[in-house]
Amino acid sequence: MSNLSTDFSIAGAVAMPLRVAIVGHVDHGKSTVVGRLLHETGNLPEGKVEAVADMCARRGMSFEWAFVTDALQVERDQGVTVDVSHIRFRIGARGFVLIDAPGHHEFLKNMITGAASSDAALLIIDAAEGVREQSRRHGYLLHLLGVSQVAVAVNKMDLVDYSADAFAAIEREFRGYLGQIGVTPSFLIPVSARDGDNIAAPSTRMPWYDGPSLADALSQFQAPLPASGQPLRLSVQDVYRFDNRRIIAGRLESGRVEVGDEIMFSPSNKAGRVKSIEAWGASPAPTSAEAGQSIGFTLEDQIFVERGELVSHLDALPTETNVFRARLFWLGHRPLTEDQTYMMKLGTTESSVRIQKIEHVIDTGDLSERAADRVDRNAVAEVTLRSRAMLALDPFADNPRTGRFVLVDGYDVAGGGIVNMEGYPNQRASVTIKSTNITAVENRVSGEMRATRNAHHGGVLWFTGLSGAGKSTLAVEIEQRLFRKGYHAYVLDGDNVRRGLNANLGFSPDDRAENIRRVGEVAALMADAGLIVITAFISPYRSDRERARTAAGEGFHEIYIKADLVTCENRDPKGLYKKARSGEIDEFTGISAPYEEPESADLIVDTSDLSIDECVDVVLRHVARHFEITPA
Repeated sequence: MSNLSTDFSIAGAVAMPLRVAIVGHVDHGKSTVVGRLLHETGNLPEGKVEAVADMCARRGMSFEWAFVTDALQVERDQGVTVDVSHIRFRIGARGFVLIDAPGHHEFLKNMITGAASSDAALLIIDAAEGVREQSRRHGYLLHLLGVSQVAVAVNKMDLVDYSADAFAAIEREFRGYLGQIGVTPSFLIPVSARDGDNIAAPSTRMPWYDGPSLADALSQFQAPLPASGQPLRLSVQDVYRFDNRRIIAGRLESGRVEVGDEIMFSPSNKAGRVKSIEAWGASPAPTSAEAGQSIGFTLEDQIFVERGELVSHLDALPTETNVFRARLFWLGHRPLTEDQTYMMKLGTTESSVRIQKIEHVIDTGDLSERAADRVDRNAVAEVTLRSRAMLALDPFADNPRTGRFVLVDGYDVAGGGIVNMEGYPNQRASVTIKSTNITAVENRVSGEMRATRNAHHGGVLWFTGLSGAGKSTLAVEIEQRLFRKGYHAYVLDGDNVRRGLNANLGFSPDDRAENIRRVGEVAALMADAGLIVITAFISPYRSDRERARTAAGEGFHEIYIKADLVTCENRDPKGLYKKARSGEIDEFTGISAPYEEPESADLIVDTSDLSIDECVDVVLRHVARHFEITPA
């Protein structure tokens, strides 16, 4: 292209207005509160109040402060806010952006859009109606979106005769609810927006309240901590050719970058060094940039990168995975169900994802959890997502900017969620190749030569299943039976690999993934030497088993040693389930860590229904059918 059309912003830091979302149940008076607040703080243009009064008079209705902000005709006709309004105003020297979000359940998508970009929130509750389902849902969504600064305005106190008892009851109920989800409201304020009570000055009608007015409460909200102190994260938007340069463009979500920094692009795992930071018309050229800026930069050595890559420093890399848990709010017109596929947008990344499992649906009213096979519109659920491609991301708790995503169904945004890696490993180590200058050794003994001598092909019988399903019991019995039949067989299990090969690994998700990676590679080498290798590992993650299959090739046979959780707990030969239930063992598969059942196992052996001898016979028939060489 002949010129660079993107305007890269490298301006110095400026004081940003605090973004405050206003949410609440329909008809609880959000727009009225906003209109009155603007008036009481002197932020309405001259003549605005008179214009609204004249309009109300022409319609034969009393004065409505909501009309100050409700710009759409449909809003005035129906008395509800249907779109997100962004209203700039000041309290003293401090700037604010009020995000007036819809309260009706039909417009929750707009409410989430407004709240997702806010630094704080003001939640409105009608004093006469009290805490409603939508009030709880909005409170839960603020928690889900990571909005930690929340003020609650109990509006329409005039309808309850400014009663201290009525306010105290609402305060007690809602503080209790928010406390259960980990939210501590900064303020609870009794107000009457219609008459201006406690909006910008103390109300003489409520002398029992000695807290701040609404305007004072907003002024006490803290500005968000700068993201520049967090690890570098830059989402690549595009790559432009300009003169002889390849300029990589993107937004700095967090951290800072300087000329000379070594950086990593994930998930491609390509590294480079920053040569320059580009700015339109800037002289001299900037040498650094920080969170919140959209920049262009070049590299010392040209490498091919694409939109969707996540840039970081080498010492603080994002997680790489193709499976993760998520807390999801569903907005789709069609229910979300298991095995459905959606397009996920995370930063500038777009990837096809499948709903692997619905863990449970959360009732936002009483916060109870229930098993479900679908997630209906406006419901919250814990789900497990699996993508076709490897993703670069962060758990939401570590970095909200790179741990939040949306799901698209067709052309509509159907849901949004936050990333949780609990129970799942960071797969970066498993997919990163560090060895270079490697030359394969030329073997002069082929696999066919070994198979002819042994009278059977080498291969891997990969036993997977819950603890207590019977993997090790069957493995040692089958090894003995195969040996008697003249097969060259060997068992790999936790006892013989964790004493040596994997003695340096613990039981975290990352260590467990590395344990299985090493076992898979060793099993593949032993199979290549002509042995039938029987592995007895829980190996709970499909991605790990797929890597083991890739290592062993056609000789890999995934055998699901199947037993339900109740059966395994009843057996519990080592007392592990009892310890896990009591909290003595963390990250225990099936209890506090996930087990992903095989989707297309080569053989399923149900130990709940069959005896040990029957199970052994099933496996031996499989071996004879797939490994044995019949004499000519």
